[in-house]
Amino acid sequence: MAKVTLTVLGSGSRGNSLHLECGGEAILVDAGLSARQLEGRLAEVGAEASQILGIILTHEHGDHTAGLKTFIKTRKCPVFASEGTKDALEPTVAMADWRAFAAGARVEIGSFSVETFPVPHDAAEPIGMRVTVGTTRIGVISDLGFVTRLVVERLKGCTALVLEANYDEAMLHAEVKRPWSVKQRIAARHGHLSNKAAAKLVEEVAGPELRELFLGHISEECNRPELARRAIEEALDRAGRKGVRVHETCAGKAGPRIEVEG
Repeated sequence: MAKVTLTVLGSGSRGNSLHLECGGEAILVDAGLSARQLEGRLAEVGAEASQILGIILTHEHGDHTAGLKTFIKTRKCPVFASEGTKDALEPTVAMADWRAFAAGARVEIGSFSVETFPVPHDAAEPIGMRVTVGTTRIGVISDLGFVTRLVVERLKGCTALVLEANYDEAMLHAEVKRPWSVKQRIAARHGHLSNKAAAKLVEEVAGPELRELFLGHISEECNRPELARRAIEEALDRAGRKGVRVHETCAGKAGPRIEVEG
């Protein structure tokens, strides 16, 4: 069995990054925090930045890539991205050691086998992924507007899930600072997942292997952690998986290091 340490360094509209470590090797999923924040939070949780073998990107939006250019100047690790994501970022991050692939490809980074799959979001070629080390499988979906059958199939059988629960439908509708066009984008089929949609996905994919579930990208204005948690825990209850541990995440600080073992 392989034991993977999972740490959400930050998740939300102000920045996203996930650290996975196993046996002295590590990868980052996204680099949406500043390079200083990435270095600081890695040190804070006791993770060795020198162990990072590569950064794999879900898509090109700034809250997933803001720290990339500066971080790789000192941590000269390759950047893995879909062809569309690479093409969108390469003009401003030309110095990167790009390792491009088509969405749906399997990417090997040290002991991490990363099975990618396309997701519906308003980006060039966005992906979700299932990261496998031995019998441990970690599903990661960050930004997507609706759940496809492919997403469901790829997330079944996971040991841990990192899942977007972006907004509460009633709070989004009532929020007064955002223009209607922005609200439409968030709730559109290439926007973000509501608590209700995330819960429905969890109910479909939560199996006996699932141990840990991380709620990510929770909106600070259009959601509350307790609302997202309640929706997900009710879904786990309906699926007969009440023993799954649910973790809330935020952009403002790193979460705890959690050991995940299949």
